[in-house]
Amino acid sequence: MYHQIFDPIGHSLGLSTIFAVLPLLTIFVLLGVVKMKAQWASLITLVVAVIVATTVYGMPTSQAVSSAGEGAAFGLFPIMWIVVNAIWIYNLTVTTGHFDVLRRSFGAVSDDERIQAIIIAFCFGALLEALAGFGAPVAITAVMLIALGFAPLKAAAVALVANTAPVAYGAIAVPVTTLAKVTGLPLHDIASTVGRQTPILAVVVPLVLVFMVDGKRGVRQTWPAALVGGLVFGVAQFTASNYLSVELTDIVASLASAAALVLLLRVWQPTAILAGERLNDAVIPDHLASATGGTTTTTKTGGTEAAPDGATHDSPMETLKAYAPYLIIIAVFSLAQISAIKNLLAKGATKFTWPGLHIQGPDGKPPSSVVFAFGWLSAAGTLLLVAGLLTMFALKVSLPRALRTYVQTLDQLKWAILTVAAVLALAYVMNLSGQTVTIGRWLAGTGGFFAFLSPILGWIGVAVTGSDTSSNALFGTLQVAAAKQSGLSEVLMASANSSGGVLGKMISPQNLAIGAAAVGLAGEEGVLFRKVFGWSLLFLLLICVLVYLQSTPVLSWMLP
Repeated sequence: MYHQIFDPIGHSLGLSTIFAVLPLLTIFVLLGVVKMKAQWASLITLVVAVIVATTVYGMPTSQAVSSAGEGAAFGLFPIMWIVVNAIWIYNLTVTTGHFDVLRRSFGAVSDDERIQAIIIAFCFGALLEALAGFGAPVAITAVMLIALGFAPLKAAAVALVANTAPVAYGAIAVPVTTLAKVTGLPLHDIASTVGRQTPILAVVVPLVLVFMVDGKRGVRQTWPAALVGGLVFGVAQFTASNYLSVELTDIVASLASAAALVLLLRVWQPTAILAGERLNDAVIPDHLASATGGTTTTTKTGGTEAAPDGATHDSPMETLKAYAPYLIIIAVFSLAQISAIKNLLAKGATKFTWPGLHIQGPDGKPPSSVVFAFGWLSAAGTLLLVAGLLTMFALKVSLPRALRTYVQTLDQLKWAILTVAAVLALAYVMNLSGQTVTIGRWLAGTGGFFAFLSPILGWIGVAVTGSDTSSNALFGTLQVAAAKQSGLSEVLMASANSSGGVLGKMISPQNLAIGAAAVGLAGEEGVLFRKVFGWSLLFLLLICVLVYLQSTPVLSWMLP
């Protein structure tokens, strides 16, 4: 039996913290300074965490290894099970040519670049984040913007800044579900609290996008569209995360925002149109495939024809097919929320104590994370697989072709799979050995001011790892430990980690590289970083102030 000790070095919290932070310092240096690839940095850091756990904290080697095994398993299922199936569905749309139909459909809504930035980078980007995440929205929307006339650097910067408000519920809400798992806090409480923080960002982001595209003039001429898009998204995100379905939060919000903008544009138009030089029939370039794990092999869809002006016009049926995968996903997840079906799917779930783990906390109870939940039937990834099978029929993709695409998807995501598994293994070793609690208790020495600092931890975590999911896995337990020590709400501090983390996405080396590669500017990540860093800090300050005020009577009424 391993008994967790949080001050193993001379019963001093400060001295113990010096060793507990070694894994975090290692991954920060390897990624941020050495610029090592994420998969190798994560594996090296995992070794460091195991060494600290066994030599400093006295955790048996077998249990440290078993902890890493459970974390890696959780990284594979349910996290990467979701991502693989989501990217597979996207790849099906690319290989059949329906992604290009979708792009043209969005471009037809408005010729104004400022409106296009909101609809494509913000609304459609949020839908892609909801279904896949992990950098795909940045690369895909950046290429779509270039095809509609945006300058490459501007397209990448807009796509990065837009990829903020939806991130906490991305990939069918993987970040918040991971946060609930590693902290042992109720998922509904965390999702509801995050849903009372990120919607504030949603209101601001479209206005910032318009400013990035056309400065003050753009805000002055198109603020109604920016405000409608942001407000509707924020309200829908709050409503879905609190009262409907955590997994469907961003899907509902993105579609509601897009629909509201389409309706608005029927009765209102900007006083002047800012139009770029549109590229006809642009297809996904090769560099996008390497950035997102997509494939560039396309097939000409039926029902499209070239007009005398050189533009391509798609038939209503082809347009419907382009939207079909997303409609199918919404339908599948909505049906899964019906009580009878939900109960039936739940029968496929099983829980068991992870083999080889015999751990007790100071209260004499085992940590909740030693129990592994394997809900294979009700898992979001399984529902996405069902949606993918239905998409095959909708897009008339043969089984051999779909299987080839699936194998290609696995190959394209192999390094992402390894990285996520390693990061989750690292998080479990640090959590179960007690390292994160040590750091949390030390940080709690700041008292109530920790509420202001809490989002910064999440921001740093995402900036380094490129993933809100990974940041939540690394720092979720730390946030809870610090909250207990400071007398703050555990749910609020854990939620602040995710809400603050979404703002680190735009400055993470991983996402900067994806954004630059997507628009053909590989090597210009530094220039892109300078264009978005200020916005990241500004948004972070907003969340820090919001969380701090929510921890006081001033805004505590906002919390569930």
